[in-house]
Amino acid sequence: MTRVDRLIALTLGESDTVIELDDGDACRHAIDLLTDQTRNSLEMISRDLDARLLDRGPFLDALNRLCSRNRQARVRILVQDPAAAVRDGHRLIELGRRLSSSIEFRQPHPDYRHYNEAFLVADGCGYLHRPLADRYEGTVNFNDRVQARRYQDFFTEVWERSQPHPDLRRLYI
Repeated sequence: MTRVDRLIALTLGESDTVIELDDGDACRHAIDLLTDQTRNSLEMISRDLDARLLDRGPFLDALNRLCSRNRQARVRILVQDPAAAVRDGHRLIELGRRLSSSIEFRQPHPDYRHYNEAFLVADGCGYLHRPLADRYEGTVNFNDRVQARRYQDFFTEVWERSQPHPDLRRLYI
């Protein structure tokens, strides 16, 4: 069974298997599958909204479906350095502006500027974690509530001390 086949077989909230991710393809598949199965909430910390992972049709379509099928869905994204994403017209930012009642961006407080991990938590039970945000090695688990809670607790700590970034807000004209 290939790594992609192993990922496809996982179900959010049921499959408690740690899968090692060692390249961009594995990360892309895992993020797409986690996001597509998310029903209520998604929290993410990213250094720069890595376009190779987050500015792609499958991920954006899954995020759009999440927000469309559940009006109470909550997507919160912390991004350390949004400058390149804003400059390059990152489609996740545009989706966030269009779905601003569901998707919110913030920039972490300067106290967290040296934090160099990236993670995503789906529905409080599944997670994808990359210990180095600029690399694709990491782990994914679709049902580890204890570890997902640790990531969520840290996310909440950072979120509560963060501010909306002016370049990531919806523009009203």
